Amino acid sequence: MRTTEALEDARRAMEICNACRYCEGFCAVFPAMEKRREFSNGDLSYLANLCHNCRGCYHACQYAPPHEFGINLPKSFAELRVETYEEYAWPRPVAGLLRRNGLVVSIVTALALAGVLFGAMLLQAPDRLYGVHTGPGAFYAVIPHNVMAALGSVTFLFALFALGMGFANFWRDTGGRASELTRGRPLRRALSDVLTLRHLGGQHGCNDRDETFSTARRRFHHALFYGFFACFASTGVATLYHVLFGWEAPYGLFSLPVLLGTFGGLGMTVGAAGMLWLKLTGDQVPTAKRLMGTDVALLALLAMTAITGLLLLALRATGAMGIALAIHLGFVLSLFLLMPYSKFVHGVYRSAALLRYALEREPAAAAAPAAVEPPIDIVQLARAPGAKENTPPFGRSAPNPAVGD
Repeated sequence: MRTTEALEDARRAMEICNACRYCEGFCAVFPAMEKRREFSNGDLSYLANLCHNCRGCYHACQYAPPHEFGINLPKSFAELRVETYEEYAWPRPVAGLLRRNGLVVSIVTALALAGVLFGAMLLQAPDRLYGVHTGPGAFYAVIPHNVMAALGSVTFLFALFALGMGFANFWRDTGGRASELTRGRPLRRALSDVLTLRHLGGQHGCNDRDETFSTARRRFHHALFYGFFACFASTGVATLYHVLFGWEAPYGLFSLPVLLGTFGGLGMTVGAAGMLWLKLTGDQVPTAKRLMGTDVALLALLAMTAITGLLLLALRATGAMGIALAIHLGFVLSLFLLMPYSKFVHGVYRSAALLRYALEREPAAAAAPAAVEPPIDIVQLARAPGAKENTPPFGRSAPNPAVGD
């Protein structure tokens, strides 16, 4: 991880937090922080991706703005996370796609849609493209199965490989070893943390809109997360139907692929819409405003992928099925292409960070000598050029739900 302004800001914040430790019971970041006295670039990359951006530490921090220390950890970590996405992206020549990501997502999506639509129009006569097709193989009358399977397989496998390379880069830079990836108990603990979003606000929830707690973001995130995997399972089951049994799509309304796809599409739509609503109406102070385009672009792409899939289901027995199929396939292809170069990668690096956290909590790691207590001269840690001398390090404070008043 290169040393940047965002990384140095995160290092300054962590040194102050490590001396204060008021928020030590808030989330996984602070116990992981306390195992370190000094913070390497890899350590900060790990901590930034371990942060779930619940914002509880910001509203409880006595050194948050308008205090002269100006600690805004959610914003500092958000800025650093985006830099890690670019730093670990593969291949390196296209890592720049993560800059101005909202524009990149829009352009790639438009090109994918145009390519599939024009391809369908050029390859198929109008009576086939706009005709009514029903029964097994109806979709393939518009876009041949081999073409559909080839486009989906190539783009998806490339995305998986690129995400895997990004994971390897992150793991190596944060001090991980290949042998640690096969340790059963930490893997199970990390998987549980990923599937339950245990650290997204903890027991009380997040502070998305103000100092009040809410579990809305966790619920919307779960709807989007599990909706996506239900759609993925739908595609997997449909592939097995086609390959093993020779059953061709479209399938019946109460078949397993259609049920999984319907529930998954609804979950993705609700989850993406809810997450977008929270981002647009939430408190903007503890956020990195320049990153809003990246977040909105991915949520919009996920939502449109789900909506066009549901629309295809509704129109599959009409003359509009051909166009609906081409549009849906265009969104799916753009999503696959952009997975390694959009906010989607946060799931990979956060999962890796949770695995690192689980490994550090293992008994062997806990038995290691504790880190030397950090110095408690917070003023000296935070002193920046031009800062006022002799300023008492007091600012606002809030009850800590983890340790009591």
